[in-house]
Amino acid sequence: MGEFNSNATTTTDLTHSVKSFSVASQTLDSVTGQQKESYYDYPNASKQLGYYKTIPEYKKAIDALATWTVGKGFTTSPTTEATFDFVKGWGEDSIHSILWNLIVLKKACGDSFAEIIRDENGGLNNLKPLWTGDMRVVVGRNGIIKRYEQRMGGKITKFKPSEILHLVNDRVGNEIHGTACIDACKWVIDARNEALEDARKIQHRKLSLGVLYIDGDDDTKTQHIMDKYQDAVKNGEILVLPKEVAEIRDTGVTIDNPIQWITYLENFFYQAVGIPRVIATSENFTEASSKVGYLTFEPIYTREQTDLEKDLWMQVGIKLSFNRPPSLAGMMQDSEEKNTGQTGFQSNEIKPSIVKNE
Repeated sequence: MGEFNSNATTTTDLTHSVKSFSVASQTLDSVTGQQKESYYDYPNASKQLGYYKTIPEYKKAIDALATWTVGKGFTTSPTTEATFDFVKGWGEDSIHSILWNLIVLKKACGDSFAEIIRDENGGLNNLKPLWTGDMRVVVGRNGIIKRYEQRMGGKITKFKPSEILHLVNDRVGNEIHGTACIDACKWVIDARNEALEDARKIQHRKLSLGVLYIDGDDDTKTQHIMDKYQDAVKNGEILVLPKEVAEIRDTGVTIDNPIQWITYLENFFYQAVGIPRVIATSENFTEASSKVGYLTFEPIYTREQTDLEKDLWMQVGIKLSFNRPPSLAGMMQDSEEKNTGQTGFQSNEIKPSIVKNE
């Protein structure tokens, strides 16, 4: 018999079998070299749109941001208001639905486009949304947009920069396109849906009666018993078998409850996409947490409104101001004494400050 000797123990080098987490390096899609023109064709637009249309929490988060951006309307001059009466998009749009559409595509695909159609006098006649996946942005050697191209069914339609309203999401450095929201939260979306699919399979497998042990070498007889077993599981019936022919035993396998992991991924998703969960869902929240979520969301939708106002003015010549929902910043301290679950907020904690609160 061998003798156990602790001095003879050794270790295994797991350096090569267990890899450390790392992030791949990336480069910007920008003008490089001395080529006369550079361009970007949005090769991932269809896949990005697929996530938006398929993943409900992702769709509702983007929809909520677009709604908060344009949903309360805007103020503008009577002349501009009258001009908007003729802006019909594809024929049944309004200026509000067009702008909502552009915000959604901007967040989902990184960029959104609309054709600016003017009358013979140069006045705005229409804004027609275009599909991002059909568009190409052409940039000159100096890094400035030279033209846009719409590529549909082999046909190329060229547009001057003044003929396209172009909204860009989170452009970084000198990149020639924006950044889609899905780029940063794809992993957590995939992980959550994999967890949901696994949980669904586990629930179905719980209907199984156990492990079926069959005594015999007759393949036909064995298959007959297996068919009976499967039918019983499928129909929720009691299966009666002769003891000497077959026996059902418990699997002995237990599966951890996946709900906690799924819930964590859901919360992580809203952090990744940058929209508080209270804004996108109708779940039960405390008054205090709802107000904090609202406050953190204010600069997010306000930035979208400001960017859209500037884009419309600089690209289309339309001057307007989007109506802001009422701010809670001035109400937080007034209501603190009335809500025992919301104590501890200081006035300087609900306003931007470079001073750390102790």
